[in-house]
Amino acid sequence: MKKINIKTSFKDKRGIIVDLLEKKSINAITYITQKKNTIRGNHFHKKTIQWNYILEGKIELFTKKKNSKIKKIILKKGDLAVTDKNESHALRAIKNTKFLVFTQGPRGGKEYENDTFRLKIPLV
Repeated sequence: MKKINIKTSFKDKRGIIVDLLEKKSINAITYITQKKNTIRGNHFHKKTIQWNYILEGKIELFTKKKNSKIKKIILKKGDLAVTDKNESHALRAIKNTKFLVFTQGPRGGKEYENDTFRLKIPLV
């Protein structure tokens, strides 16, 4: 897991433009809502990288790579974080949250479950 610092690409009197991702092949963009105190994830992907961009709310992102300890960060509106291939992850909503998941790999649409491997022991 890595939290990515986002910079404004352009700003004028009309507003701002922010490039969330550059030079990445994206296979799916998914809109997700998550209610306060609920958990999503507790799985990993062998071939898929995911970027989570928080539109509204606040979540805790838990991740674990093989042979390492569980890491946790808090993501709020405007934050972007990436989880890599074979990195177990789970999300717990601190507030009602809306976010986008940008996916590189076989995880969108009908392929959603093809690269999703549930954890026997949940992170959260």
